[in-house]
Parts: sequence; C-alpha cells; structure tokens
Amino acid sequence: MTTASQTAVQLDTVAEATTRLLDTIRCLDEHAVTEPSSLPGWTRGHVMAHLARNADSLVNLLLWAHTGVEIPQYASAFLRDSDIEAGAPRPLSEQLADNEAAATRFLGLARSLTDDAWQAQVRTRQGRPIPATEVLWMRLQEVEIHHVDLNAGYTPANWPAPFVARILPQATADLTRLTTDTPLALHATDSDFTATIGPTPATHTISGPASSLAAWLLGRSPGSDLTGDLPNLPAWK
Repeated sequence: MTTASQTAVQLDTVAEATTRLLDTIRCLDEHAVTEPSSLPGWTRGHVMAHLARNADSLVNLLLWAHTGVEIPQYASAFLRDSDIEAGAPRPLSEQLADNEAAATRFLGLARSLTDDAWQAQVRTRQGRPIPATEVLWMRLQEVEIHHVDLNAGYTPANWPAPFVARILPQATADLTRLTTDTPLALHATDSDFTATIGPTPATHTISGPASSLAAWLLGRSPGSDLTGDLPNLPAWK
C-alpha cells in the first residue's frame, strides 16, 4: 500500500495552499506587519519575509535540477537570516508583492520542469540529498505551517486532511529520533493514526484530532485540546 509520505506532492496542491496564504496576507492591515506572529521573537513581517525568501531558495534547487549545475538553496546561513531581518519591517504592500512574485517564480519554474529533472538529486540547506520532487513537499510545509505562524486566523484545524496525513507521521518519526524520554503513544480520534514516540511500550497515551496532534508535535500548539499527560518535547526544527 502506498502511504502519504511515499506519494509525490502535486504542484496544484502547493498552488492552492499558496493562494490561501496570499489571501490571508491581503486581508491584513498595515499595522499587522509589526505585530507578533506565533513564533517567538518574530513579527508577522518576519514570517512573510521568510516565506518569500524560502520560495526563492527552492527556486535555486529547481534550477539545479533543471540545469544540472549545483546551486545551493541559500548562499549562506548569515545571508538567509539577514535577508529575513531586512525584509521584516517593509510595508504590507511590499510584503504582499514580494510573496506574490516569489510564488510566481517558484510555481512557474516548477511547471516547466521535465520528468527527468524532477528525478534529479539536489541537496537541502542541511546537506540532505533529495530528489527534486521532494522540493514540492518542502514548499508545502513552509506554506501551511508558516500560514498558521502568521497568527492571522488560519489554524491547524484549517490544514487540509492530506497535509495532516503526511506531516503527522513525519513529525512523529522526527521526534522519535530526537528524544530518549519516556515513550509516548499517540492516538488520533478522527483517523486511524496511531504511533509511538520513543521506545516501546509506551507508558501513556496522548489523544485528540490528527491536526491537533500534528500542531503539538510541530510546536504550534500547547496541546490544550489534547487529552493525556503532555511532556515537554524537543523542538521539531
């Protein structure tokens, strides 16, 4: 059976998520840019600047796949961070135009790639080798998760079910590699998802809607809508 994590993300899925994100940005007012996001130390402007530069960084990976010439996702960690800081205080109109243009560049190039280019190997900024097809999943994560981080009305409950079905087992597996604490069982009350973080057998169970479990594992929720004794989790990313 093919699992969600084994199925390639469709470009239309990324485009639809991007449309939802841009619609949220369009509904903000000028003061919203400097107001806090859900991420500690970041305003909404930081989140919007990061989303635009992330799209451009993933254009680099698609160009690598298209040309065969190695192009790093980011020139350096310093430039990545400084671009976000420099872009954060810009007016809303500039933030929106930047995100629209960056999204257009990313989606336009993605639509032009051949089947062979999609199978080319590139590397993430952490150095992990991936097929270019995974770049679509990378972008979808950024759009969906940081849309929530904007703190502008889009919540984990708004995440499409296919996204939750993919991110939940991934976050579980990632945290299993990160933690050696007391093993913990997860049970989604609205799907057939069950899993264990850490070594089995688990000593207690956390239950709730799949989107709520995912949000808690990703550090996007305190888990107040979950049942069970919630431990402190290491940062997901």
